Amino acid sequence: MFESLQERLGSILNGLTGRGALSEADVSAALREVRRALLEADVALEVVRSFTDKVREKAVGAAVLKSIKPGQMVVKIVHDELVEMLGAEGVAIDLNAPAPVVIMMVGLQGSGKTTTSAKIAKRLTERQNKKILMASLDTRRPAAQEQLRQLGEQVKVATLPIVEGQTPVDIARRAVQAAKLGGHDVVILDTAGRTHIDEPLMVEMADIKKVSSPHEILLVADSLTGQDAVNLAKSFDERVGITGLVLTRMDGDGRGGAALSMRAVTGKPIKLIGTGEKMDGLEEFHPKRIADRILGMGDIISLVEKAAENIDAEQAAAMAKKMQSGKFDLNDLAGQLQQMSKMGGMGGIMGMMPGMGKMKDQMAAAGLDDKMFGRQLAIISSMTKAERANPDILKHSRKKRIAAGSGTDAAEINKLLKMHRGMADMMKAMGGKGKGGGLMRGMMGGLAQKMGLGGMMPGGMGGMGGPGGMMGGGMPDLSKMDPKQLEALQKQAQAAGLGGMKGLPGSLPGGGGLPGLPGGMKLPGLPGPGGGLPMLGKNGPGKKK
Repeated sequence: MFESLQERLGSILNGLTGRGALSEADVSAALREVRRALLEADVALEVVRSFTDKVREKAVGAAVLKSIKPGQMVVKIVHDELVEMLGAEGVAIDLNAPAPVVIMMVGLQGSGKTTTSAKIAKRLTERQNKKILMASLDTRRPAAQEQLRQLGEQVKVATLPIVEGQTPVDIARRAVQAAKLGGHDVVILDTAGRTHIDEPLMVEMADIKKVSSPHEILLVADSLTGQDAVNLAKSFDERVGITGLVLTRMDGDGRGGAALSMRAVTGKPIKLIGTGEKMDGLEEFHPKRIADRILGMGDIISLVEKAAENIDAEQAAAMAKKMQSGKFDLNDLAGQLQQMSKMGGMGGIMGMMPGMGKMKDQMAAAGLDDKMFGRQLAIISSMTKAERANPDILKHSRKKRIAAGSGTDAAEINKLLKMHRGMADMMKAMGGKGKGGGLMRGMMGGLAQKMGLGGMMPGGMGGMGGPGGMMGGGMPDLSKMDPKQLEALQKQAQAAGLGGMKGLPGSLPGGGGLPGLPGGMKLPGLPGPGGGLPMLGKNGPGKKK
């Protein structure tokens, strides 16, 4: 959604941070570019004016221009104002009211109200253990009520039985009554939409509001509609009074201006964002995390949360134990690839890692995308149990059969086996009982503990991309390692084909990874020394020093 804005702002602010001193003219020139970038991203004019005025006011002060790193101070000011514009703090759906709490979904036709209703129901059921009742008030659109009933079955949430000939107001009254009798905690009313705002629609919304007394009125808006979504929010707020916004299709290629403008123009918080068609494609809106992503600072907290949600704790613990014994077969590799795709694939994970956004294009050009992982999983799926457990038995005739079964060729199978060998060697080096063998255990869980998530995932972060995967089995707590241990870790990594790890204690710029991550951390399946575990340092993917 914010990719073009991210690129523009990134290049403008990089120009500032690269200079030793800044003059008022430098700041003004940069802010002119920022203003242009925001307008091109379809942010409302009055929001852009207010934003640049506030940044200018803070950025041209003597405290900034005479500070040790003025460029970085300006970046911080832009970041803070971006967070302010998006709403400072994330606001969740408020269920603090006597049961049943009524949530009324409003919006235009085609904005995704029905799907979003089911997503919210699934989220509240799974995360807050609420008993939900959904009711479709859309009597105009053919099969709208049937659609909600089927979605209810899919997410295992009760829906109000359909009674032909009832008006939306009657259905709303019956839904609230049924929820009281059935002991439900929440009622979600999916109202009808129109292709445009008209008087009958607004009168109907007001009547439904009167009989159901909703605690939350959520406006569902398509983020691809741009500035028209802002006008829509204003109209609904004036007539019905909305309590929050849900933006759908945030995974699309829109310019993101509506998301940036809506909070500032309407004063209503964006509570949730839709990030895909699947029923779990819904996220809470955290202004600071979105601002971090826009400015290319990554979003590690969301990445950790995604890992905690998608990774089976028992599987992660079993994996960690296996790693410690130095075993790593093709079943384990398939598990790692599946976990990465669950967490949003290569693109999704890279977008959340600080400084990695710029490498997406390079990796796409090299053919390193989620399709490649799909092909690798197809190859592993075409093998027998014995072949997956012991890849050494794969000779020419077996490879020929696997290639035919997976729709690939022998060269791709060889690439996969080479990559697996490199990863298995690294597991052996880091998990073995030899010199420095305890380092693997020391690495587990470093990141989770630093973020106050200790104990959340048994075996530390072992499941998060796991061994040789996204996070290399966790993040070493380098602050607690003595120089000898660091040196041993570096030698082990080199022996396993991880290349030089010069940025070991360093943070991102030049270190090439997360703060504290070894500079040569690699991703599975990418070309590079050691059979497909690439360098993610400043040299770019797969390039040798």
